[in-house]
Amino acid sequence: MKTTFLKRKEDVRRDWYLVDMTDKTLGRAASKIARILMGKNKVNYTPHIDNGDFVVAINAKKIKVTGKKLLNKIYYHHTGYPGGLKQRTLQEVLAKRPEEVLWLAVKRMLPKNKLGRRMLKRLKICLDERHSYQAQKPVRIEV
Repeated sequence: MKTTFLKRKEDVRRDWYLVDMTDKTLGRAASKIARILMGKNKVNYTPHIDNGDFVVAINAKKIKVTGKKLLNKIYYHHTGYPGGLKQRTLQEVLAKRPEEVLWLAVKRMLPKNKLGRRMLKRLKICLDERHSYQAQKPVRIEV
């Protein structure tokens, strides 16, 4: 059996997928979205070519987490100044910017290079049902 690799970027065909995040677990949904962004759901997956699809995630503010993660999971950020380490719990981040939680979860599952940054640009996150990507006719999938 012969393995086929994509030779050029022009051979890539991108689809659009719509994911409803209502009552979905954060980590499980993020790993499925990351696989689609990388192109691992396709038969012709090629690691060195950006072969992934677009993903529109709606209802990001209705995402769920299990256990005591709302209080125990901490997001760190450093300002760059001495003593500038800031920390926020998952509950605080969900209250202010719920789309950031899903974005960070998916970002940390993608490759840490130029390819991963390009893949992350194809993730579109919406807080509620309304989105501006109807013209692309995204296919609704279940994660």
